[in-house]
Amino acid sequence: MSQLLRTKSIDALIQASEEPGHRLRRTLGPLSLTMLGIGAVIGSGIFTVTGTAAAGRVLPVKSLLDATVFDILLNGVHAGSQMGRPGAGPALTLSFFLVGVACCFAALCYAELASMIPIAGSAYTYAYAILGEIFAWIIGWDLILEYAVSNMSVAVGFSAYLQDLFENLFGFHLPPQLAFPPFPAAGGTAGWFNVPALVITMAVTWLLVRGVKESAGANTGMVLVKLAAIVVFCIGAARAVNSSNWTPFAPHGFGGVLTGASIIFFSYIGFDSVSTAAEECKNPQRDLPIGIIATLVVCTILYASVSLVLTGIMPWDKLGTDSPVADALKALGMNNLRTIVTAGALMGMLSSLLVYQYGQARVWFAMSRDGLLPGLFSTVHERFKTPHISTWIAGFVVGLPAGVWDIDTFAELSNIGTLFAFILVSAGVIVLRKKQPERPRVFRVPFVPLFPMISIVCCLILMMGLPLMTWLRFFTWLIIGLVIYFTYSKARSTLLKEHSS
Repeated sequence: MSQLLRTKSIDALIQASEEPGHRLRRTLGPLSLTMLGIGAVIGSGIFTVTGTAAAGRVLPVKSLLDATVFDILLNGVHAGSQMGRPGAGPALTLSFFLVGVACCFAALCYAELASMIPIAGSAYTYAYAILGEIFAWIIGWDLILEYAVSNMSVAVGFSAYLQDLFENLFGFHLPPQLAFPPFPAAGGTAGWFNVPALVITMAVTWLLVRGVKESAGANTGMVLVKLAAIVVFCIGAARAVNSSNWTPFAPHGFGGVLTGASIIFFSYIGFDSVSTAAEECKNPQRDLPIGIIATLVVCTILYASVSLVLTGIMPWDKLGTDSPVADALKALGMNNLRTIVTAGALMGMLSSLLVYQYGQARVWFAMSRDGLLPGLFSTVHERFKTPHISTWIAGFVVGLPAGVWDIDTFAELSNIGTLFAFILVSAGVIVLRKKQPERPRVFRVPFVPLFPMISIVCCLILMMGLPLMTWLRFFTWLIIGLVIYFTYSKARSTLLKEHSS
């Protein structure tokens, strides 16, 4: 038990990061970090999830496993019933601001810990320094799932958008055998392998191996294209806005606004990837808080602007499609603008893929350096100064399943994992204020413990809105992780060896 709860000192973590064989190159400034955050947060969601959140949805319940915890506790859901999810309507803009405020509390906690513990690994490293090794392993194992599943979904989505763009522009499309997975979703087209999903994942992996400076530069370029597409949409479609579409502004009242917030919350979860770049920042104590908070502010404004224009050009109850922005522009005959938006969506998914692959490799790198994963994961390339082996392995871990399965049904695993990470980070701020109140803090969360507690409560409420099956899959993954920890990682922990010697 003493080993399970043993923490690694912050000073020891910083010292380990400076060892020649495990040292990463510091090249990132506040602008690059903000672009990384925007690249992760503004993905395909801004062009897809906005429609469902505005229009709402009604889901059939085949079993209790399809129902959320809230449905079971409050509504007595039974098999064969219908779960109504009223949409926010034009008030979706308020939903985005509401979620932005809720995420702000978690972002503040991340900013404080990231400035104090400027080490790769994000929530995993914070847990190791504050809560103990067993908590660090649990959250690290959780982050592996979060990043991998998120990127599988993004890779599949990128493949679909790319094929659509080629067909619209050139009349060209791949044979179905090479464009679709052998295990598609119900009603989907089956093929042999989704080749574009694997190819784009490997291309991003190659770029990440070449260097973080080059990767950040490419990401900045993609983010600028994506932001330009969003601005062009807002300005170009504004002339088609019909103010009558905004009446009533909140057709389902505040309940609809809350439902919309629960649906679009998961568009925001990428800001935590900024903290995984801590060891590659020129001035992490100053730049990490700037990158995290700037990401949240910019993305909230962009999301709210798109939702306001979208609900103005099309009645909100007709937006419940997989591509509401493109469909609305098609209905208005704005095909040139639709092409620009599709290109922006592609850049959005590509930059999200790059940032999440980057973050995943850094988590594996940090866990390996602590002895909890095999040492090859923390090997640094002599020339590029990147964790090249963990980056390549992460690429295949994402690319191969993305070519075989349609993993949309597993996307909520990423959501519950991220919320769990937010809870541990918020709790970590409270614990560290008690354990080490004298340690310098360049950035401080105000009103501790109130703000971190608000963050924890918000995350718990959102977790209860996920299906029961998601909870079961999440706990199954954690059980597998605990088996690996007790049979392999626990005995190889560098912290154990330090205390034994």
